[in-house]
Amino acid sequence: MSGEELKMPMPVGELGIVGMNGCEDTVGAVNDWLTHWRGSRNEHGFKIDVECPRFGTGEGKSIIRQSVRGHDLFIITDMFNYGMTYEMYGMQVPMSPDDHFQDLTRIIAAAGGKARRINVIMPMLYEGRQHRRTSRESLDCAVMLQELQQLGVENIITFDAHDPRVQNAIPLIGFENIHPTYQMLKALVREEPDIRIDRSHVAVISPDEGGLGRCIYYSSVLELELGMFYKRRDYTRIVGGRNPIISHEYLGGNLEGKDVILVDDIISSGDSMLDIAEQLRAKKVGRIFMFASFGLFCNGLKKFDEAYAAGLFDRVFTTNLVYRPEALKARPWYAEVDMSKYIALVIDTLNFDRSMSELLNPVGRIHRLMNRLEQSHQAAEKKAAKSMA
Repeated sequence: MSGEELKMPMPVGELGIVGMNGCEDTVGAVNDWLTHWRGSRNEHGFKIDVECPRFGTGEGKSIIRQSVRGHDLFIITDMFNYGMTYEMYGMQVPMSPDDHFQDLTRIIAAAGGKARRINVIMPMLYEGRQHRRTSRESLDCAVMLQELQQLGVENIITFDAHDPRVQNAIPLIGFENIHPTYQMLKALVREEPDIRIDRSHVAVISPDEGGLGRCIYYSSVLELELGMFYKRRDYTRIVGGRNPIISHEYLGGNLEGKDVILVDDIISSGDSMLDIAEQLRAKKVGRIFMFASFGLFCNGLKKFDEAYAAGLFDRVFTTNLVYRPEALKARPWYAEVDMSKYIALVIDTLNFDRSMSELLNPVGRIHRLMNRLEQSHQAAEKKAAKSMA
């Protein structure tokens, strides 16, 4: 073996990608990227053939239809794909997050300890919003993470965790919390090429105090004005498992005439985002762009359709990390942020046990994107000046 060959990095194990129910599109795109970069002797690339059938009672099992001995397995799962169904007692039942999690544990069990290493890519963390205990409550997210550790999982990769401190429950295994900041900005520039991202034209707004950290990152890297709304809640009663919001109060500078980027991790019902958008309109802002890593739209799309028709916001950007129904993709106000290439980069990096630091810190890529945007504006201005002359 030559000296050059000895210097080449060796993978942890043969790469294998397992796509859970509902992740077929994402896994296919990730597999295409990896096959393009590496090549593959297998016609299916790096995908592992698995199945999670159900009995008539709703009970399930998992089957891995090829050997995974010595593999470095990356299991990609979408815990919130309600578009998947199974038959139980003759009824079509949509899969809940609990169903998806049980299928995940079954796949890990089916590997039977034969894989070299097991990594779980869980974009939206299962039970991530049940991350702390108040009074007599279950601590579901911590229990879930510890269960995966006990099953032999060595790395958990998630995106924009509601509270990344949940990793304290599993301090001895890998936990990567990745923010799609660069991809969101790249999509914004693609969809709105005329936007001027500077302190005079754009402000970043956090919808609550919990999301302030991710907004501080945007405002610091882009050198933009930062504002925040805080939620006044009625702590005397509980509705739908939480204290209802009485109002949103704004803290920050003057926003008149500025485009606004409203950043959150999740759009669930969307009520908070739309209420804040209405208040921002009253402050005479320019365009309103909503960034959310996960667009769940639990209460449907009607409210957003009505708000868009009323001019309350201009665009909603969410990633393809969770299930998006076709009806959402068809909306004129919706823009999708593709994360498949980034997931492929994460898998490629971890398979060779390389540092994740560069992937986790996109400052350089963001600055290059802003430079390209500014150059395009300058070129457009020069062209306009010549045509006027």
